Amino acid sequence: MLNNATCKKLVELGCSTMADAFAEQLEHPGSYAELSFEDRLGLLIDKEADARDSRRLKMRLRVAKLRYPAAIEDLDLRQPRGLDKATIMELASGSWVARHHNLVLTGPTGVGKSWIACALANAAIRAGHSAYYVRAPRLAEELAVGRADGRYARLLAHLARVSLVVLDDFLLTPAPVEVCRDLLEVVEDRAQRRSTLVVSQLPVEHWHPAMADPTLGEAILDRVLQASYRIALKGPSLRRREPEVNPEADT
Repeated sequence: MLNNATCKKLVELGCSTMADAFAEQLEHPGSYAELSFEDRLGLLIDKEADARDSRRLKMRLRVAKLRYPAAIEDLDLRQPRGLDKATIMELASGSWVARHHNLVLTGPTGVGKSWIACALANAAIRAGHSAYYVRAPRLAEELAVGRADGRYARLLAHLARVSLVVLDDFLLTPAPVEVCRDLLEVVEDRAQRRSTLVVSQLPVEHWHPAMADPTLGEAILDRVLQASYRIALKGPSLRRREPEVNPEADT
């Protein structure tokens, strides 16, 4: 009876995994007979801690809304894309996010920019940081709607709190003045306080001409490029293409 009450109290305290582990010890006493009370208690606590870490990780991944379920361990560094293994391993540690540094990832379409960005965001999440993925055109739309319905300040506050924002398809099309203003609000709130991973098909030297307001563009570049890593990918597209149909194959 006492053991059943203990399990019930553990569940009430939110320690359901610990309760299950305790019940398992009771069901198989021989497996734990040689362990001291302290060791058995330590096993229970470890199981509960691991379960909570796993739940937090799943929650952070769900909130991040990463475009791809990418992991840095699956990155093929043998492809000649301009990736430096030492730099990638440093970024994979998540220490750059802890230091509030930025990362700029550029390159032609199809070389894997978005996938790599999601893999690095995944690594940052596993290192204990929060992350959020959003395409720049979609963000511009959300902020424009937010300005109209009163959610603008709340959207900016949400972005400002996230440890790592992945801003994909940056300057996919030229940015009008209103979009430049919104981008500046986003990067200003994050400058030297949080990290931003910017993904763009445009080389950095072409960013400024792609923004309608030169002054706003200069301010955006200043916030994004300060204390930033830069990776310029190169090479052919890695996207799979449908095999060509041979019209003579059936003849």
